[in-house]
Amino acid sequence: MGLVGLSAVAGVLVTATVTPAIAIAGNSASTAIELFDSLPSYLEVDTPMQPTTIYATDYDGSDFVLTSFYDQNRIPVAYDEVSQTMYDALLSSEDPRYYEHGGIDLIGTTRALLNNFQGGDTQGGSSISQQYVKNVLIQRCEQQAESGSEEQQACYYEAIEAEGAEGYERKLQEMRYAISIEQEYSKDEILIGYLNIANFGGQTYGIEAAAEYYFDTRASDLTLSQAATLAGMVQNPNRYRIDLPEGSYTDSEGTPRNSADDGYAATKDRRDYVLGRMLDDGKITQEQYDAALAEAIEPSINPRETGCGAAGGSAYFCKYVQQTILNDTTGTFGDTWDERWELLRRGGLSIYTTLDFNVQMPAETAMKTYAASTIEGIAFGSTAVTVEASTGRILAMAQNTTFSEDEAMANTPGYSSLVYAGDYAHGSSIGFNVGSTYKLFTLIDWLENGRSINEVLNGNNRVFNWTCNGVQQYNSTKIGNFANGNGYTGTVTSFTRDSLNSGFLAMAEQLDVCEINAVAERFGLTWGDGDSITDPQELPQHAQVLYDILGSKNIAPVDMASAYATIANDGVRCEPHAIDRIVDAEGSEIPVPETGCERVIDSNIAATAAEALKSVMNSGGTGSGANPFDGTELIGKTGTHENISTMMIESSTAATTAVWVGQSSGSVDLRTIYSNGVLGNNVRYSLARDIQAAANAHYPGGAFPDPDPNLTRQIKKDVPDVTGMSIDEATSTLTGAGFQVSVGDSVTGDQAEGLIQSYEPGGQAAVGSVITIHPSDGKGAAVPDVSGLSVQAAFAAITGAGFDNVERGSCTQKDSAGSGKATATDPAAGTVTDPNTTVTVDYEAKNCNSQRSEGDDD
Repeated sequence: MGLVGLSAVAGVLVTATVTPAIAIAGNSASTAIELFDSLPSYLEVDTPMQPTTIYATDYDGSDFVLTSFYDQNRIPVAYDEVSQTMYDALLSSEDPRYYEHGGIDLIGTTRALLNNFQGGDTQGGSSISQQYVKNVLIQRCEQQAESGSEEQQACYYEAIEAEGAEGYERKLQEMRYAISIEQEYSKDEILIGYLNIANFGGQTYGIEAAAEYYFDTRASDLTLSQAATLAGMVQNPNRYRIDLPEGSYTDSEGTPRNSADDGYAATKDRRDYVLGRMLDDGKITQEQYDAALAEAIEPSINPRETGCGAAGGSAYFCKYVQQTILNDTTGTFGDTWDERWELLRRGGLSIYTTLDFNVQMPAETAMKTYAASTIEGIAFGSTAVTVEASTGRILAMAQNTTFSEDEAMANTPGYSSLVYAGDYAHGSSIGFNVGSTYKLFTLIDWLENGRSINEVLNGNNRVFNWTCNGVQQYNSTKIGNFANGNGYTGTVTSFTRDSLNSGFLAMAEQLDVCEINAVAERFGLTWGDGDSITDPQELPQHAQVLYDILGSKNIAPVDMASAYATIANDGVRCEPHAIDRIVDAEGSEIPVPETGCERVIDSNIAATAAEALKSVMNSGGTGSGANPFDGTELIGKTGTHENISTMMIESSTAATTAVWVGQSSGSVDLRTIYSNGVLGNNVRYSLARDIQAAANAHYPGGAFPDPDPNLTRQIKKDVPDVTGMSIDEATSTLTGAGFQVSVGDSVTGDQAEGLIQSYEPGGQAAVGSVITIHPSDGKGAAVPDVSGLSVQAAFAAITGAGFDNVERGSCTQKDSAGSGKATATDPAAGTVTDPNTTVTVDYEAKNCNSQRSEGDDD
């Protein structure tokens, strides 16, 4: 009796609502209306789940779809973007009186109620409006409950398959909502809303996605047969799928049905039914009907790829973008990781990234050419990243491995889900030893302390001590140079050009190692795992030590690229980022994470650092092999850590490329292996050269600013007096003062044989200049100073000093001079010379003509 009552209520209410002009009388009608009115009438139509699409910039500057993320493959379209044939097919088969009723099809609903009352299957809503309501409720289940959960299943079945009294109650509520939305939206709005939300089998939702997936066409271009096929699908989407050639369902005996072998018979029957309804409604002619009926079901499956694996060689950049969203803590994309992941898969975001195929494609080509995906016996890895110096935009990111998040492939050589270019927050990598590229921060600290890049230091290898936060530290280990070189005394620029470890250790000895690391932190650097570059974090491996300045820390390559881009950008650091803008499903822009620029060093420091770093890329510099020599001025730096990890970073004023080549684990010497015919430790040069050349072509750089004259000045110092020292002692004294030493010819001298008699230049000289020392032969004598003595006394003094040949020189007549006084000698007083040398004495006298022969009294 309850079911009969509900059926009566439904019938009365349908009549009352749809045709309000009809007079309703009697207690039963009044009671029915009151019951109906008590049901909720407002249904908020939420935005359906939509894929998030990630875009890159194509060669011509247009937006290129890199990949998408979705739970439901849906491409919303406007009403006029769907063919009229599709509307005709849908309405003829599902709701032929759509434009005549007010949300409830009285005839169809009555038929469904009678069927249900007589024990048939519970039928769904017969009007498009009711079906739209049902899909909105289903969508809400799928959005609000965890995918695949019991809660979601319960919600789903409540929306579509409740039986008995619950089924009638659901039907009434569906009717109430349908009437409500008809009052709020136009017929066309509801119709396109339904076509955008409806499921077409599997993960395919909405008419545009269905047209693209099943027939590789647009909803606006569907043929009659295709439109009828898709219209037929909505009744039972998964049963009528035509993307499963082995069959979309099995019969009671387990035999696959609706397969390619049977011509998708079930779908064809349903399509033919739709065509028949269209013919009956006069939507098509008999000729059109016959032609379409004769067509076979011929799908052209065009799957919409999803996830980063679909981005090909750009997959690691895609993962960087994905992780930027998922690990954002600003609340812009959700308060929890799950909320952010749900938004990425369901929120319909359009993410326009910084990736530029003009640089990305050459990067991918270079990676394939020079960096093998696997090398036997070594966990070989390589990555390259290019950033725009003035913005921090990541233009390219390539990696030698194949992207895979399949756990079964986790330990397969050549496959990885880790983003080598990023840190842990942007791809689960923890960075790599960056080697001598880290010397940049010693150079910056040197300049910020007012020191010159032309200052000369003793860069010979030895045991260096160091200071950390003002506290003297003592070191007992001698740190080697590349190829065990001894080092040399040279300028800061030459140390930079040659990447001389002992030269930079000599610089650091005069600075503060912890201050150098603080400079790196100012440039945005952290450990690859996110820990502070300056705070030990109570982890022994994070403690600050002398060899920090040589690049022992694990740092993300993209962060190192950003550091060198800061030099190229006049000392202004721009946060490296992969996203330009994000538009939500409603077309509104939302804030982009991790952007912004900040000055971290003064312009004159950046310009002078660039002056030193240019020497690396010029002929003779350690980075010259990576220079494309295309006319673009470049700065750069090489880095090698224990021959197991190498880097090459180079930059124009516009774009910076950082390349890492090494091992994700293990310690095989890269100099013993080859990658695609290139020696392991040289792969970085080829990669960086080709990628930077592409960047230079599309992001032209200019000349770097002139350096600060005060920071390029030559430093002069007093030359130590080494007279009387041994050659070794004199050499040590002079090199310790920052000079170079050359041993000249032996000279006649009054020092003991072998001791230093003279050196030049004396006084002050430029630090680093060459001082020539001359040892004595021990056979010389110094001419004494005899000025003021009588001529006789002068002669005696000179012969007493060991000179046998003394003669009078010129005489100057002077009344006050009396009988004569010595004024000078030749050689001059103090001159050390051979005792056989003739010494002449110049003098003055009252009467030069009266002077007798030399040696006589007046």
